[in-house]
Amino acid sequence: MTTAEPVIRPLSLKDAGDRPWLDRAEALHRAFRPALPADYAGHLTTMAEEGAEMAVLTVGDAVRAIAVYRSHHTTFGRRFYIDDLVTNEARRGRGHGRALLAWCEAQAREQGCDWFDLESGTQRTRAHRFYFREGMHVFAFGFRKALTGG
Repeated sequence: MTTAEPVIRPLSLKDAGDRPWLDRAEALHRAFRPALPADYAGHLTTMAEEGAEMAVLTVGDAVRAIAVYRSHHTTFGRRFYIDDLVTNEARRGRGHGRALLAWCEAQAREQGCDWFDLESGTQRTRAHRFYFREGMHVFAFGFRKALTGG
């Protein structure tokens, strides 16, 4: 039996042709962010209208990792920011997160970005070890104040 190779697929969140991949990504994304709105596709389409993009790493017909990202100008240069980098918990250690992170970094370089950033919750120590191994470092503290019930 031949094992399918991982493939990274950039999705157009505004193109119905990519909807099957978006539908396959939903369960994995919800496992990471259970509070995502019920209208998952609508929510991501709204994010796309505000500049977000998405890529999925697939093996055969299965989505094994996702990245939601954006690039924009800031006061300190052009920034490539990853909103979410999610891998299938049961399949960690297979290089899917590393491959998708490297793909995102290549996109950032191609877009002429000065910075490649993401945030990771303080409780995600395994993720932090992964980011350190991938050459990233802590550059700031993030502070938050809830303005709604979320």
